[in-house]
Amino acid sequence: MTIHKKNVPSVSVSYARNGNSAKSNALGMRPMQERAYEKRGEQYLLIKSPPASGKSRALMFIALDKLANQGLKQAIIVVPEKSIGSSFADEPLTRFGFWADWTVAPKWNLCNAPGEDGGKVNSVGSFLASDDKVLVCTHATFRFAVERFGIEAFDGRLIAVDEFHHVSVGEDNKLGRQLGELIARDRVHIVAMTGSYFRGDAEAVLAPGDEAKFDTVTYTYYEQLNGYEYLKQLDIGYFFYSGSYTDDILAVLDPAEKTIIHIPNVNSRESTKDKIREVEHIIEELGDWQGADPATGFQLVKTEDGRTLRIADLVDDDPTKRDRVSAALKDPAQKNNRDHVDIIIALGMAKEGFDWIWCEHALTVGYRASLTEIVQIIGRATRDAPGKTRARFTNLIAEPDASESAVTEAVNDTLKAIAASLLMEQVLAPRFNFTPKNPQSGPAPGFDYGDEGYQPDKCNVGFNGQTGQFQIEIRGLVEPKSEQAARICKEDLNEVIATFVQDKAAIERGLFDEELVPEELTQLRLGKIIKDKYPELDEEDQEAVRQHAIAALNLTQQAARIALGDDKKANGGDDSEPSVNTALIDGVRKFAMDVRELDIDLIDRINPFQEAYAILAKTMSEDSLKQVAAAISAKRTTMSPEEAKDLAVRAARFIKERERPPSITSSDAWERRLAEGAAAFMRYKKEGRYDG
Repeated sequence: MTIHKKNVPSVSVSYARNGNSAKSNALGMRPMQERAYEKRGEQYLLIKSPPASGKSRALMFIALDKLANQGLKQAIIVVPEKSIGSSFADEPLTRFGFWADWTVAPKWNLCNAPGEDGGKVNSVGSFLASDDKVLVCTHATFRFAVERFGIEAFDGRLIAVDEFHHVSVGEDNKLGRQLGELIARDRVHIVAMTGSYFRGDAEAVLAPGDEAKFDTVTYTYYEQLNGYEYLKQLDIGYFFYSGSYTDDILAVLDPAEKTIIHIPNVNSRESTKDKIREVEHIIEELGDWQGADPATGFQLVKTEDGRTLRIADLVDDDPTKRDRVSAALKDPAQKNNRDHVDIIIALGMAKEGFDWIWCEHALTVGYRASLTEIVQIIGRATRDAPGKTRARFTNLIAEPDASESAVTEAVNDTLKAIAASLLMEQVLAPRFNFTPKNPQSGPAPGFDYGDEGYQPDKCNVGFNGQTGQFQIEIRGLVEPKSEQAARICKEDLNEVIATFVQDKAAIERGLFDEELVPEELTQLRLGKIIKDKYPELDEEDQEAVRQHAIAALNLTQQAARIALGDDKKANGGDDSEPSVNTALIDGVRKFAMDVRELDIDLIDRINPFQEAYAILAKTMSEDSLKQVAAAISAKRTTMSPEEAKDLAVRAARFIKERERPPSITSSDAWERRLAEGAAAFMRYKKEGRYDG
């Protein structure tokens, strides 16, 4: 058996396990459900909450109230795939204190009905004409039904959309367009639910005007995981291999851990193009095949230490075999049986809505096209279960080889994996509330400011352990003026950061440009992204959003670096074991204390990708790292007219603040860059490179 390599998780976080996530109130509601139910009167409600936090049941409570007390005729629950329909099966809610039970007549759960989505449209029509109250169907069935009957047919009803990140404003997204029409008509109620409001393609989910109509309920990963009883540590890492992944997989696969392995898509670079052989090879690496269990279809494999592994193969195309395995995995009688299955091997399955509480390791081969998909896969391992104290996600990625086309593809995959890691670090962190430091500043109620308490003459960092929120004072911070900008700063910073870390130009330069002036990314590049993402905001509100987003990203990165350093000191500098970030909160506070003044200029001067590079240097071979750097360096170009214009705008702001132009001979690299940009702008203008 292959010896395990040194694991260097790019993200490693620990939680307090205070048990709050599992506690129910008098109505049988857990904390997230209670928070959502308080907003049950809203016409448009967006619930952003991680896997396993109880979104399905939260919707049941809200839908029952809307049907009984808010005058709505019916509720239509829309899910992305048939398997998720089971999440909305009958629930005896009165048994736990609620005033009604949730029931769905079998004929109206169209996820269980035979036939294709298009053929189920007649059933939707029959339901709309009936007196029955609840229907469950797929996104596809709903789209066909809206096309057939028109949006008017849904007046006076609740439309609940699960896994809302499947929706987008893109022209090709029919569901997104239909929801836009439903909102414009304003005759329905909509509850949207998602564990990841950002999309992998950085496309907006809703148009800004529509988004502003939604009231948001946010329950963070931090709150969810901190409130668990058992799971206390989550590691996320990307690891590189050469040759065939099937030869290297046992370097990161521990047969003793309950694992879901997602093998690569057959069209991807990592695939051997023979998925059946890949599964066979993984099984051979694990031990001696003993045959298949006739009842479940699970493959039985005897390991070197004498254990018999039960492996569920969801890759086999034989529908008889795969359906038996799939049914065995869904068997409700086995839900709490840890020994039912040990390893699940899947290709396109076992992602969204797949519930296996015992999963300790989600191992994914090859980069997935979407950050959202990565978040969903990680969610498979973040269920709480007795005896499960640690969970991890591993992304196995092929190192670049010598051919130029493969290097380009490998670079893209590497950058995407780093982006996913950076985003997950943000998603898993406590929530940031930023406030400008001024003479009137004072402590916020409910926040702990550390051993010395609140210091009126300093920028303070407060933390509320109950809500999992930071309160951080920053000198020079621009506050949002409009309601929308305030909502973005409060609710959507992770969505802004998701767009930024997916920006290829930003991440390439941040990782590999040795001459980079960080403000070119933190101010210019992020500023442009926000301008494009929120064109309806005025310049000052765009700047407020930019400052809040970069503060959240850079403070998380700096806190993780400090916590990692402290952990190494505690271990005598030995980093042979994964360093566990048990002190993100202390890290933020320590960073704020270590700098002379926590101001926005200081935060803008930090390259947000420097910590990611340190992890990359540990996980990728030196030769591959050089190849990646060379491939990116070869693409570098001179300053574009657009960049020059953006720099000139920042130079004008510099002149206004300091009453002098930026100097080309300044010792400050950013000031020199502003001067260069202003000069280039004038040159391009003279050459007629700008319209008008």
